[in-house]
Amino acid sequence: MTVKTNVDVPSARALISANPDVLVVDVRTPGEFASAHIPGAINLPLDQVDRHLRRIVSDAGGTMLLICQSGSRATQARTALTREGLAGVVVLDGGMNAWTAAGAPTTSTAGGRVRWGLERQVRLVAGSIVAVSVLASIWWAPARFIAGFIGAGLTIAAVTNTCAMGMALAKLPYNRGPRFDIDAAITRLRGSETAA
Repeated sequence: MTVKTNVDVPSARALISANPDVLVVDVRTPGEFASAHIPGAINLPLDQVDRHLRRIVSDAGGTMLLICQSGSRATQARTALTREGLAGVVVLDGGMNAWTAAGAPTTSTAGGRVRWGLERQVRLVAGSIVAVSVLASIWWAPARFIAGFIGAGLTIAAVTNTCAMGMALAKLPYNRGPRFDIDAAITRLRGSETAA
C-alpha cells in the first residue's frame, strides 16, 4: 500500500474532520502564523524543526499534517522528520495559499494585523536589490554584478528548494511575531494540551 505524502485541501479537511488527533503543524514563521492559520494548528517554525528534530520525533504521535505558505518549507520539514524516523507525515499541497483559495476556515491571533508571507518578502527584497543595482550601474558599472549575484542566488534557491535570503528574513523581529515557546509547541505535539 502506498502512503500519501501530499494531500490537497479537500483531503486535508477530510483528514482533520475524520481524525481529531491529527497534528496540524504550521512551519511558517510566528509572524505569518499569527496573521492567519488553520484553527487548531500548532506553530513550529522550520528553523525550530531543524534545531529540535529528535525531541519532535520522540514526542509526536499519529498523523502529522505539515503546512507552510506554498508547500516548500513543509516539504523540507517532512524530509527532515521522516529521515529521523517519524512516520505518517503528510504535506498540504499548495500550503496556506491553497487553503485560503479554497475558502477553508482560518483564524488569526494578530489582532487584524496581516503580515506579509516570507516568500513575498523575498520577492520584495530580491527585486529591490536588483532594481537598485541596475539603476546604480548607470553611474557605477560594477553594481550590475550585485544583480547577477542575486539572480544566481535565486537560481540556486530554486534548484535546491532552499532559500538563504528567506532563512535570513525569517530571523528578523517582524517575522518572529509573538514570543515563540518551543517547549509549549512540543507539549502540544504530545496532545496534552488542547489546540488553540
